[in-house]
Amino acid sequence: MIVCITAKGEGAEAAVEPRFGRAPYFIFADTDAGTFVSVKNELVDAAGGVGPRSAQVLVDHGATVLLTGQLGGNAATALKAAGIKVYSFGNAATVAQALEDYTQGDLSEIL
Repeated sequence: MIVCITAKGEGAEAAVEPRFGRAPYFIFADTDAGTFVSVKNELVDAAGGVGPRSAQVLVDHGATVLLTGQLGGNAATALKAAGIKVYSFGNAATVAQALEDYTQGDLSEIL
């Protein structure tokens, strides 16, 4: 399974970023292989409509789950249409901690 976590930097030890569409990085964790791929969010400084376009980045990378802090309405609509489940990473400080909390079933589903 591919899980995307919004982050401030690259890698598993990066701090999580609460904003979905404006997150500097998307970290794609392959839970089967135990690998992480960091993708710079090219939409961070875009004028508008970044939520739906960011959702497409997740689709393109095969993500079925998103761990983030908050979503705009358009992003939520796009993610729901794509069948991507969304969870709040709560108090997690790093990408690795958010992923561990998710695999333990400790996160709240928000979409």
